[in-house]
Amino acid sequence: MNKIDQKRENEKRILKVMVDIYQRKHPQESKMCEDLYKYACLRIDKCPFMETKTFCSGCKVHCYQKEYRGQVKAVMRFSGKYMLFYHPILTIKHGWLSLKERKRKDV
Repeated sequence: MNKIDQKRENEKRILKVMVDIYQRKHPQESKMCEDLYKYACLRIDKCPFMETKTFCSGCKVHCYQKEYRGQVKAVMRFSGKYMLFYHPILTIKHGWLSLKERKRKDV
C-alpha cells in the first residue's frame, strides 16, 4: 500500500470512529450516520488533493454537498469531545498531524 492509500485509509478510520461515537449517543440517527459514512468514503476515495493535504478540514476545495458538509461538521464537533476517551492514541496522532499542517502553512 502506497503513502496516499494509507492517508485515505487513515482518514476513513478516523471518520468511522467519529461516526460510531456520534451514533452511539444518537441511536435515532443511525440511518443518517450510515449514509454519511458511505458518502464521505466515496469523497475520500475520489479526492485529487490527498497527496498534499492532511484532512478535509484543511483542504481549499470542499467537495461535500452542503447537506453532508453540515452533517460532517455536526458529527465531528460532537465526537471530538469524546475521542480522547474512546481512542486516545488516534486522537493524539490526529492532533499532531493537524498541528504539523498548521505550522507548515504558516511557514
